[in-house]
Amino acid sequence: MFFESDYIAFKNNENHVAVVDEETLLPIVVLDNEHKSVKRVAGDLQSDLEKVTGKSPDILTELPEEPAVIVGTVSNASLIERLGIDTADLQGKWESFAIQTVLLPGHVSESIVILGSDKRGAIFGVYDFTEKMGVSPWYWWMDVPVKQHDAIYVKKGKVSQGDPSVQYRGFFLNDEGPSLMTWVRTHFPDFTYEFYEKIFELTLRLKGNYHWPAMWDSTFYEDDELNIVTADLYGVIIGTSHHEPMNRPHGDWKTHKKGPWDYAENEMYLKKFWTDGIERSKPYETIINLGMRGDGDEPMGGDLTFKEKIKLMEKIIKDQREIMQDTMDVSIEEVPQMWALYKEVKEYYDSGMDVPEDITLLWGDDNFGNIRRLPTKAERQRKGGAGIYYHFDYVGGPRSYKWVNTVPIQKTYEQMHKAYEYEAKKLWIVNVGDLKPMEYQTEFFMKLAWQEEAFNPGNLEVYAQEWADYTFGKEHGESVAKIIRDYVKFNGRMKPEVINLVDQYSWDNEYEAERILKEFEETVELAETVFNTIPAEYKDAFYQVAYYPAKASYTVLKLQLLANLSKKYKKQGRRATNVIAQEAERLFEADKQLTYEYNKRVAHGKWDHMMDQLHIGYTYWQQPDELIMPGTATLNDAERTDGDWDIELVDSNKTDSYSRKPITIDVYNKGNELISLEVASDNDWLVIEQEQLDISMQERLVIDIDWTKIGHGENIQGSVKLKDAASNERVIDVFVDNPKEKLSGGFVPVDGKIAIEAEDFSEKRETTGHHWEVIPDYGRTKSSLAISPVEREQNLLSDEAPRLSYDIVLPEKGKADIKVITAPSLPFDPDKGVRLGISVDEKDITVVSPGDLSQNGEHDSKDWERSVIYNCHEYKLEGIELAEGKHTVHLTLIDPQVVIQKLVVNLGGVKPTYLGPMPTPHADRLNQFEPYIPIKKIDFASLPGLVTPNDAKVYAEESGIYSVDSESLDALYLDESKKLLNEDKTVFIEKGWHTLRVENDVLIDLVKPLPLTVKPVVTHIKNELDVQMLLHYMGDASLLVKTEVSVKAKLPDINKAAAKKWLKTDEQQLKDFIFDIPKSDALSVKIDITVEGHTYTLSIPLYE
Repeated sequence: MFFESDYIAFKNNENHVAVVDEETLLPIVVLDNEHKSVKRVAGDLQSDLEKVTGKSPDILTELPEEPAVIVGTVSNASLIERLGIDTADLQGKWESFAIQTVLLPGHVSESIVILGSDKRGAIFGVYDFTEKMGVSPWYWWMDVPVKQHDAIYVKKGKVSQGDPSVQYRGFFLNDEGPSLMTWVRTHFPDFTYEFYEKIFELTLRLKGNYHWPAMWDSTFYEDDELNIVTADLYGVIIGTSHHEPMNRPHGDWKTHKKGPWDYAENEMYLKKFWTDGIERSKPYETIINLGMRGDGDEPMGGDLTFKEKIKLMEKIIKDQREIMQDTMDVSIEEVPQMWALYKEVKEYYDSGMDVPEDITLLWGDDNFGNIRRLPTKAERQRKGGAGIYYHFDYVGGPRSYKWVNTVPIQKTYEQMHKAYEYEAKKLWIVNVGDLKPMEYQTEFFMKLAWQEEAFNPGNLEVYAQEWADYTFGKEHGESVAKIIRDYVKFNGRMKPEVINLVDQYSWDNEYEAERILKEFEETVELAETVFNTIPAEYKDAFYQVAYYPAKASYTVLKLQLLANLSKKYKKQGRRATNVIAQEAERLFEADKQLTYEYNKRVAHGKWDHMMDQLHIGYTYWQQPDELIMPGTATLNDAERTDGDWDIELVDSNKTDSYSRKPITIDVYNKGNELISLEVASDNDWLVIEQEQLDISMQERLVIDIDWTKIGHGENIQGSVKLKDAASNERVIDVFVDNPKEKLSGGFVPVDGKIAIEAEDFSEKRETTGHHWEVIPDYGRTKSSLAISPVEREQNLLSDEAPRLSYDIVLPEKGKADIKVITAPSLPFDPDKGVRLGISVDEKDITVVSPGDLSQNGEHDSKDWERSVIYNCHEYKLEGIELAEGKHTVHLTLIDPQVVIQKLVVNLGGVKPTYLGPMPTPHADRLNQFEPYIPIKKIDFASLPGLVTPNDAKVYAEESGIYSVDSESLDALYLDESKKLLNEDKTVFIEKGWHTLRVENDVLIDLVKPLPLTVKPVVTHIKNELDVQMLLHYMGDASLLVKTEVSVKAKLPDINKAAAKKWLKTDEQQLKDFIFDIPKSDALSVKIDITVEGHTYTLSIPLYE
């Protein structure tokens, strides 16, 4: 649908024309009088064919006497005359193309013609052709392997692509320090044409035509005079960012500044400055940005009143257009120009500022992906049309976000689809930050701009699946699509940069922190599996777009949550406090290691510095100067009490016959000695898993109900008693609702609240021409519902307004607070708000708004600020008296911007959480309800310390050399593999969690701390086996490390290589060993790492 070809084939039949096969290698023809951009792209076609087939066709400038692949444009009269084909469907079109087979006069077989309505139409035709034959747009920028084929065929006939959905489509490299900026200056002379060649090629391969160059510490025109020449050669239209008028990047002003950046005080020099910019750029395709903000992307300063600023802005634009008219050789109405209505500038326009009709109005989002304004019906008649400036990256309040992807494609689609329907489709530009690792959503944005009508809410997951299949192959595509979807959804809920700004996922209620980490961990485990099994040639691409952002995001989230958990544990006096704090510290170092691996190992250092972005330790909107470890809490020996223990009820001690959720208790040790406990319940219907507990650290006790034995009634009480050898007791009371007469007809309360996902409505009301659409997986929890089409003029308070209804049923009367969670949309229609009608049963509708959203893009509105931090709006109707029995909550759509995600009815039981309560059951659909099953936390031991046969799980508090106090052992079974002990009964163990099997009690003691982590990555392509060793050292003194790698193969010889290196304080290193061994012969890799006389051995089997 999105990536499958309907005209390229790799096997022949009578209905195909060969481009390349055993007997054929068609030359490429582009006439000498063709546009230079078309001639240039013919070279890419040539190299792409060679990438795929290994064969390089000739490029000819005249039509030969035999078949060929012919590339050209409809304006080339001599070509069209020779081809003798009808081009009416391309005449007058914008960037359209046709690919067809043509039998030329005198030829015995067909040629293939790629014909564009203009130069970019031809370019897009070529890149469509090469993408369909297996060359990803990301072959260079993401190291996506090119799919190899012996032959390429084209189906006879014609395929056409009409005008793109959006006329101007591009991305903006922004906020590029430190990552992109340092990477560019490491791998290129600077932001020069050599770099922009790569950017322009990517832009065109993504079927974009427009670009805003990087501008933080560079200036496009003056850094390299060949930059604009190269853009012209490639056929890319150049603009400048929203605050850089008249084709003068802000860097130009830094260099040529004379006087203030203030038109009221410095009009004459600014006119000259701008005139020079237009004079310099007039030979090239550009879109000229008009207007003016304050110096350095700030609001306009000075002492002018708001009305005076409007008048001044009108004069600025008038004078700028006069400069353009006087300088350029065409009428001002024919010059592409736009005015960015960014932040406070929007208020000038909305307050009545006069703007010429031929200027494109570039509306913006709120920097967090929520569009602030769209054209009214009257504005849609403007000749200049309207566009959108969108963000995947932002520097500013309440927190910058510029590290990894946090904007799901569902959100992008929902917002940009509304823009398209409101006819803001002249220009779409998206801020992609450093570009990497934003590859996935950047391509989605560009494809949406190219062919918006191909997308709908129901096929977004189809797109994701097909993108992953195309990029990584169908064997792994489904998994890759899931990994990307999941990690972006998790980041969309709570951006990594804001984790320490909000009340985080709760460790106390709804199992929230536990659930989120469990879900995320499953995603990371899938990423590990894919990385270990995906063909070697795909590993680098997979690491960049899926593995790194998923695992790094999870690492940062877990780090922050464990830091908080350590503080809770300290208050409780848990022995496990220090383990939790140490694990947080380990994750802090693991984040550094992931960054180092991306920068140094992936693609052999090609992307070094691309992941330099700081992302831990924000204290205000700006990024920190360095990574800052979150504060943790620890217990010292004096704070531990041997023999003492306690319990904590997790979430709730109530359950019922509707949810049948288990009840859990954490039992924890407060001292160093082992605690033995007896566990007993006072009823046979109260089921406990274990009657005896031996607690070293802590363990979770799960209490279930035997529903065949419990009687009927409300608040049936039982209890579970825990008692130690000294007869110290703890008792937990359990309460169960098991009514004989079950409720029916709606969702029922659990622990005093009802929570319903938007798509689980009981009834929906639709109107003539309008219907509800589910946007799958859009939202903080499940999916969303939105109206389609997205615009509606009728009075939405009428009885025919779109409505969603949710049936609930209560066992008793009570007072309810209703909360509706929606997407954080803004009132983009100036005549409407973001209002929602809430009502119960037949009562009148109460119209509710989510607060004051009248912000101007700065973080000066608390309601708006909360909405972008929490990524939602909340609509509340409180204090509703409800009788016992069935009720219906109605949500009536007042304004079409509202996207509904979740309904919560609080009957007094809602507790503080980030995402709100988990969904509760419907009385008539209990077979569809699955209660959350808490993680079964088993006890563990810590190293150094005593390990017993019962301790399957251990935590090593430090990396280092450990001694094993056992004469009978010569090895430990650590992490499912055999670790041989050295002669002195020592073994190296890394800090962190391990599985460990011993048959008898064994004391394992720390001999020497060695804060070192080791990660091998083995790739095997054809005859080359590459063993890369990542070493991360966190010690205070330099350390000599010897690494010896041996490869066991089918042949009797064992291939060996060794290296010695000093590791300095807090240093990471990469050691690379390459062996010339056929892929089919290698069996296993053995790695010996020797540190201070101790050897650490890793054995890695090689699987096909």
